[in-house]
Amino acid sequence: MNRRGRFITLEGGEGVGKSTNLDWVCSWLDERGIEVVRTREPGGTPRAEAIRELLLDPSSQEPLDDDAELLLVFAARAQHLAQVIRPALARGAWVVCDRFTDATFAYQGGGRGLDMQRIATLEALVQRGLTPDLTLLLDMSIEAAQERVDQRLGQQGGQRDRFERERQAFFQAVRDAYLARAAAEPARIAVIDASHSLPAVQAELAEHLERQVALWR
Repeated sequence: MNRRGRFITLEGGEGVGKSTNLDWVCSWLDERGIEVVRTREPGGTPRAEAIRELLLDPSSQEPLDDDAELLLVFAARAQHLAQVIRPALARGAWVVCDRFTDATFAYQGGGRGLDMQRIATLEALVQRGLTPDLTLLLDMSIEAAQERVDQRLGQQGGQRDRFERERQAFFQAVRDAYLARAAAEPARIAVIDASHSLPAVQAELAEHLERQVALWR
């Protein structure tokens, strides 16, 4: 029987470079002969991706209630866990996920101001004790992150999604919630200064990965 795989998440607000560094982490693990399943939240399965579209849709025709938003996030997560994450871990693969439940505590708890205990109750119900083995939190100032978002949209086109349209106070609350979780769980959550150059960020990521992989294998 295969040993259970490891679950690594990348977290952070808008514009901190999660997608770029997620690619790098997956390549780093693959080069060391580790089977990697790359995925994201909300999403990761066809049904969960459909929920993602609802969550990100910037249309103002029907404002999305905060409780509805929270429940949709966990509905997508339940499907994602059942169809992708748990099966991959069970066969010994390592899962690398763009955001997970820390994002819910940050965005819906910090940003929306929802009761953290209610989120924790849903976490227990849906995840049944499954949490990431390592979380890499990419952190930078809100102003610098928003500049990156503006640059990306200027280069690639497109419009801001429903979350990207929030005010600066929302993103500051998200960042504060992320950092509070990191302070409460330093053994799991490594804070990476994403304002540094990309090589410097990836060197720091490598340090954390090397340390953890040596312990796990």
